[in-house]
Amino acid sequence: MMLIEETAIPDAALPVEVFKAHLRLGSGFAVDDVQDVVLGSFLRAALAAIEGRTGKVLLERSFSTSVSAWRDSGAHVLPVAPVNAVSGVEQVGRDGSRTDVAAGSWWLERHTDTPKLRATGASLPAVPSGGSVVISFDAGFATDWDGVPSDLRQAVLMLAAHYYEYRHDTGLSNGCMPFGVSSLVERYRHLRIGAGAVK
Repeated sequence: MMLIEETAIPDAALPVEVFKAHLRLGSGFAVDDVQDVVLGSFLRAALAAIEGRTGKVLLERSFSTSVSAWRDSGAHVLPVAPVNAVSGVEQVGRDGSRTDVAAGSWWLERHTDTPKLRATGASLPAVPSGGSVVISFDAGFATDWDGVPSDLRQAVLMLAAHYYEYRHDTGLSNGCMPFGVSSLVERYRHLRIGAGAVK
């Protein structure tokens, strides 16, 4: 299974001003001492890290996932949550030809941790020999920063500030997540075993 982010978070959706205030409170920075582009890059890095750790999409955008075989012919667990809508399902042949699957043959089962594409009938559409099925969907807690759960907002700001403060420390090249951030995101983590299997 492969996940592709079809649309990126727009610059306007990044909480740069909020992050500036966060840095000033913690480190005494003045407004003129920070650059929006630099701060935006650290916010994007923190968002990506939090989303990777939790499997939750914070700011809504479009994704697609490609499946070469169903683990369960009746339901397929989507790789991130929360999923707000499935916009389409396509069968892709070995030669790259694409065929839309009728919307009436599948439906979205919403779930906080494990949203699923479910078959309306006995099974999901067949995967073409040597091909795949591509599922396009929109996922995310909100389209704007204020709609993201407050603990996840705080985790992003804390992690972005950590990246900013230690941006010249090569000893952190293997990656790390401060304890306070880990504590905030822990309840959003959901253990998945294998490609889409859930425990």
